[in-house]
Amino acid sequence: MTLEAQLAALPDPLLQRLRSRGFDPERLAQWAAMVGKDRDARNRLSGTVEPPAASDIADLPAEGTPEHARCREAGLAALRRGEVALCVLAGGMATRMGGVVKALVEALPGQTFLDLRLGEHEHLAQMAGAPVPLWLMTSEATEGPIREALGERLRAEERVATFEQHVALRLTPEGALFLDDQGEPSVYATGHGDLPDALRKSGLLQRFLARGGRTVWIANLDNLGASVDPVILGWHLGHGGALSVEVVDKVGSDKGGGPVRWNGRPVVVEEFRLPVGFDGRSVPVFSTNTFLVDAAALEGLSLAWTYIEVDKQVGDRRAVQFERILNELTVALPTRVLRVPREGAASRFLPVKDVAELERRRPELEVIARARGMLA
Repeated sequence: MTLEAQLAALPDPLLQRLRSRGFDPERLAQWAAMVGKDRDARNRLSGTVEPPAASDIADLPAEGTPEHARCREAGLAALRRGEVALCVLAGGMATRMGGVVKALVEALPGQTFLDLRLGEHEHLAQMAGAPVPLWLMTSEATEGPIREALGERLRAEERVATFEQHVALRLTPEGALFLDDQGEPSVYATGHGDLPDALRKSGLLQRFLARGGRTVWIANLDNLGASVDPVILGWHLGHGGALSVEVVDKVGSDKGGGPVRWNGRPVVVEEFRLPVGFDGRSVPVFSTNTFLVDAAALEGLSLAWTYIEVDKQVGDRRAVQFERILNELTVALPTRVLRVPREGAASRFLPVKDVAELERRRPELEVIARARGMLA
């Protein structure tokens, strides 16, 4: 059976469920036609790619300097005016923490990751004397459990809200629909690069702009180090660009998305997207996936997203899926890169990818959570 016939045979309830979450059958057909053909060339950047210039990576002003104080006051003033929203990436497929939605995993005794982000949200409102909206980008797999946990908080929609990222259907290596062991199409979330489109579709961004909103702070749910910081906010507002990306120094064999010069301009890309032969060690930092973005620029974003073709092991079989990556925002928006600490009480990079890493990091997480108002 052809892919076209497979799609035509999908039950209407399933198709409606998929379409409501951004599924585009025509785009899937385009992907299917590309599966296995020049994947490496499509996934990698073409053109001229060079290491970042020294001036492409900025550092915060030293604490105690007039410039540090100026940045802090500018950031606090923006918070007081209600110009900032915190958007937390809480989607995905809920597969890395024993099948439990990560937002609802206990990061500290009696405190889930969601509890700690809510604590940060309340602390920011107290510090600013104005509400700081908390938006959670969920997925089909995480939306229900997270909304249930939020409960009554969702009544104040402009303060706490969720919106879902997009979905697509997995393919076989031959470009047909991949069917699971029950013979059903295999649905997956298409990556955190869904955020701009999904957020605009939700209406949250438009209403935020109408209230005078100016900056959206984007961070991973599990990286509690990536809290809203008035100094960083003030620095972002001061440089005048639409987008800021936090990076940390590489240690040892670290790999990840980092800043490079692509055809002469700074962008942030994943290491696997760099040209063959490019020495990743020439990029001394990598992205923490924390972004500060001008809300109006996000609303008006026009970008032909690159969907990366990747293999996914589903049971004992190989499937193919296409994903987009949020750091591609740097291709469309003028970007500044900010180096932040990754060690000690000032750390802004404390990711927790699985249960073992959570156990190792708990002492650090408690220090950070208490220092930044996430814990009462």
